[in-house]
Amino acid sequence: MRVAAFVEAGHSCRAAARHFGVSDSCAIKLMQRQRQSGSLAPARQGRPPGGGKLVAYETFLIQTVEAEPVITMP
Repeated sequence: MRVAAFVEAGHSCRAAARHFGVSDSCAIKLMQRQRQSGSLAPARQGRPPGGGKLVAYETFLIQTVEAEPVITMP
């Protein structure tokens, strides 16, 4: 937020990077993210929910843990 405020106050992204001790690319990408999405929040990382190797076994695993919550899976 401070880097973005510094840039919005009229400084360049590179000047903001030097001032706050971050890389030039960090400040540039931060401002690009703010222009594109309107937010400084980081993008979600990782695989989208509902995918993965265990999705086929999700119901079984949930039922097993609900039936006996304190177990060690083999």
